Amino acid sequence: MALKNLLKLSIVVTTESPLETRQLGENIGKQLKAGMVVALNGDLGSGKTVFVQGLARGLDVLPGYYVTSPSYTLINEYPGRHTLFHVDLYRLEDLIGFEDIGLYEILHGKDVVAVEWAERLLDDLPAEYILVQLEILGDESRKIHITGYGLEPITLLNKIKKS
Repeated sequence: MALKNLLKLSIVVTTESPLETRQLGENIGKQLKAGMVVALNGDLGSGKTVFVQGLARGLDVLPGYYVTSPSYTLINEYPGRHTLFHVDLYRLEDLIGFEDIGLYEILHGKDVVAVEWAERLLDDLPAEYILVQLEILGDESRKIHITGYGLEPITLLNKIKKS
């Protein structure tokens, strides 16, 4: 059994608006360290990009940078306390495409990476990462399942639970 399956901690948070979803992302972003990966899954319109906007704010990305979904550019890069790579795999379906865009180098680099549609990576995520699964409850409310795999993500989630 892989290490990432042994060391994990999950929390569930319900948000009632995009603002609350963004604030949750910001709280997590404030705790992120260099090299951490945040994998996001959820239906279209579930709030993945809104959550990443919060991550960017928590990483001190300058207000002049508007965080948008990189559906057509595939990867957006934002300078902050740690550089944030925002990846959207919605349009890519095969591993060859992942290699062509340099995704594997980004995932194992020193920057923070947020990956939308991360389920398309299968088992290619690093051993330590944070999985964020967003579920639509209503027009603006979301149930957000956050699981930390590995020591650093578990430590981060414990801090979030206390706040």
